[in-house]
Amino acid sequence: MRTLVIIPAYNEEGSIASVIEDIHRNAPSVDIIVINDGSSDHTEEIATQAGARVLTMPYNVGIGGGMQTGYIYAQRMGYDIAVQMDADGQHPAAELPKLIELAGKYDLVIGSRYVEATDYRSPVLRRTGILFFSALVSLVTRQRFTDTTSGFRAAGRKVIDLYADYYPIDYPEVESIVYLKRKGCSITEVRAEMHERKAGRSSITPLKSVYYMIKVTLAVLMSALRFNRTAVSK
Repeated sequence: MRTLVIIPAYNEEGSIASVIEDIHRNAPSVDIIVINDGSSDHTEEIATQAGARVLTMPYNVGIGGGMQTGYIYAQRMGYDIAVQMDADGQHPAAELPKLIELAGKYDLVIGSRYVEATDYRSPVLRRTGILFFSALVSLVTRQRFTDTTSGFRAAGRKVIDLYADYYPIDYPEVESIVYLKRKGCSITEVRAEMHERKAGRSSITPLKSVYYMIKVTLAVLMSALRFNRTAVSK
């Protein structure tokens, strides 16, 4: 099972090398591609020196455009599994074998901080948002989810093809789950330990958080409406 780890990165020079080295230690058989999303720092050079292949976008396209680029690459290069990992060190590579193994049985495997107890502790507002979106997606898909905002995921060939064709542009993690359920994909969650970011800072400001909540909620509801219409027509 050829496996590609996709790491979207925007100005992550402080952490990208340690992330790549962590993957090399814990999953030496996987390939790594860093989607350098128009960074203005030394992310590209450091990732290359650490041993990853790097695709550099001509300008910042956001997480959605970066991840779709990674899935298109995985599709064209014939990978069986594509794993999404953050560039800030939140996702320990020691958890990779678990996700990769399950990706042979499910179309998408989500590393969850909450499906079972972990040591991860999130701020109250962030935890509230995670609970809200998990409840919303669980309601519209009729499947229980606990961590729909997790960016630690392993996708099989069916999902690679689907995401190469379409991937939500803005804050895509939540909406992309509903999209896969509309396409009849099997999705599961598995316990995964995660850390706080090791360097840099999050691009999500308080104002962007408000936009995020509104935009993603509307996107999920519209996607659910399309899903229900398709089900009725059948």
